Amino acid sequence: MLGKKLVTAQKRGETRALCLGLGMVACSMMMYFFIGITIVPFYTKSVWTTETVCKVLKASIKDKVLCPEGKGSEDEDIFLYPCLQVWVNLTASGQEVMLYQTEDTLERNPKCSYVPDKLENSKEVEARIETIASNFKKYHTFSCYYDPGGTQTNVILSRLYPPKGLLFAFLWPTLMFTGGCLIIVLVKISQYVSVLSAWQ
Repeated sequence: MLGKKLVTAQKRGETRALCLGLGMVACSMMMYFFIGITIVPFYTKSVWTTETVCKVLKASIKDKVLCPEGKGSEDEDIFLYPCLQVWVNLTASGQEVMLYQTEDTLERNPKCSYVPDKLENSKEVEARIETIASNFKKYHTFSCYYDPGGTQTNVILSRLYPPKGLLFAFLWPTLMFTGGCLIIVLVKISQYVSVLSAWQ
């Protein structure tokens, strides 16, 4: 009687462990799919792949421009922000080009090097842009990214999804997939040993 109870408990435990392993594998596959349709296209579309050194030539704040996020919204949601333009000397080619914060900055507003997030306090936005401009004037040399193919003549300060970020994004689903497969293998080995033991 006790042996039957132990066998039943063992089968229940194996079933739960097997469901856990299959659930982990399924979740990891969903995460792979989500990363594949969101992060990977942005990474492959970016042409600014080569890192080089940029030297600041000029950092100036132009007239205020309309926030791109305010287009088509209500009047109270529209606000203006100072347009910061940073021109740098590209060490790789010696050209004078315009610097943008990320790839997204160029798409949102090609006239400005920095596009702030939508904030209710416009003074906070102005103070932040002035701080960024003073930092560029203070630190003349820094690393940046340019397009080695020449399709884009401008440069960016940082990539939205660098190679390390992409690897980190794939790290967690990979660990989950490996753990799920390991649990399934261990359950199958346990079942095989149980059947072999009972047969003997």
